[in-house]
Order: sequence, then C-alpha cells, then structure tokens
Amino acid sequence: MAGAELTNVRSPRVKAARRLTKRAFRDQDRKFLAEGPQAVREALKLDGTTLELFATAEAEARHPELIGAAAAQGVHVHRASGEVMAELSQTVTPQGLVAVCRPVHVPLAEALPGPARLVAVLAHVRDPGNAGTVMRAADAAGADAVVFTDASVDPYNGKCVRASAGSLFHVPVAIGAPVAETVRRLKEHGLRVLAADGAGRHTLDDVDLSGPTAWIFGNEAWGLPEEVLGLADDVVRVPIYGQAESLNLATAAAVCLYSSARAQRVP
Repeated sequence: MAGAELTNVRSPRVKAARRLTKRAFRDQDRKFLAEGPQAVREALKLDGTTLELFATAEAEARHPELIGAAAAQGVHVHRASGEVMAELSQTVTPQGLVAVCRPVHVPLAEALPGPARLVAVLAHVRDPGNAGTVMRAADAAGADAVVFTDASVDPYNGKCVRASAGSLFHVPVAIGAPVAETVRRLKEHGLRVLAADGAGRHTLDDVDLSGPTAWIFGNEAWGLPEEVLGLADDVVRVPIYGQAESLNLATAAAVCLYSSARAQRVP
C-alpha cells in the first residue's frame, strides 16, 4: 500500500478519477472506472489494463488477493476513506474497490479477425443495465464478439460495466460503427444476420440457428428502426407461450443467444 489514506474528496487524484463518471471525460482521458471486486478481478487478469486501484481498509482485508495482484502488476493502490469511496462509487452501497482502467474495445475488424460463429450487435440500445446484461449473456453463450453501434450506450458507463459482471474484459467489444457497416462486415464473414424484434415474421421455433449467426438487438421501448430491420436476413421474435405481453431486452437477448449456442453445439 503506497502512501497515506486518501481522505480529501477534493484532492486532484480523487477529482481525476471522479470525472470518469462522465462520458465526455472518459472519451477525453481514455480511461474508465470498474467498480466492485468482480469487475476489478477480471480487469486485473488483462495485464496493463488497470492503471490505479482505490480500496478501503475493509476491502483490503476482504480481498487481499486483489490488492496483491494489483501490486504485482505495478498498479498504484490507494487506500481510500469511506468518504472518498462514496465520491468515486456509482452505487448506493459501495463495495470498497474502484479501478481506473484503460479502454479494452477493439476496432470492428479486430473483433472479427476470422471465422466467427456467434456475434451480438446492440443497435440503438440506450439503457446501460440492459446493455451490460446482454454483454454478460453473450459472454456466457460463447459469443465471439459484441458490437455497440454508433447509436448505442457507452459500454464504459458505470452501470453497464457493473451489469456485465466482468464480461467486458472477456469478449472482444467493438464500438461506434454504423449499423449498416457492421451488418456488411458480418455478412462478409459468413454470418447470417438476424434481427430480434417482437413483430418478427418468424419465431425462434421456425428458424435454423445451427450456422454462424449474428443477432441485432434494439431499443427496449421502441425496437429496431425499419431501416435496420431491412438490413437483416430475417426478423425473428421470441415466442410467448404464456400470457406475458413481452420479454425485456436482456432476457430476450439471452434466449436468442443461447438458442443459437445450443443449436450450434448439437452433434
């Protein structure tokens, strides 16, 4: 542990980290915050990603392995008071660990360097919690990449990072490409592009998902624009067998991604 405990919420070091809660400063500084032991643990597994770590004395005692891993990588670990941690945290109940990290996204061409079997595309997804949960589902389903198109939420939004539960650091993530360019590249890589939409012409029961597939997921409130639906090879809906009106975006995405993952693994 280097230095004395940080107690001044107005210190330059704390203010520099705090500003990363705003997207404009994340983009300007090319840094973001990863909060909580799970996110910090996964960030530390990527050498060179973690730049600084703020930890309360209680968090140090609970997670000595994370403090040790950070120190072993030469990461500057700052002991922070509860007041400082509350300033840095974006949760109601801070878990006592916040890392300052380098961005981990890659260009779209790097996210799809060769053959791919399963890709998730977020188009016009604005809710960070949904976006992070889709990332987590894509990671769990074995997706090769997740693409945040130019009209979607920032994957480094604090709520998105937390909702991904560390998956942001596992699966290649591309950001900022227009939907049309993304679809074109996916098709060039031999993927069938399916748009998930409640008004889809077919249901998951009707389509063959055994081949390489990319799923496009849209805004939970108003779905995908017509021009995006028109780019897809097919528009597919999740069948509703009970009386629920619909599924939320993250749940529907998990169903779609796992349907593809299972179909691709059938002998």
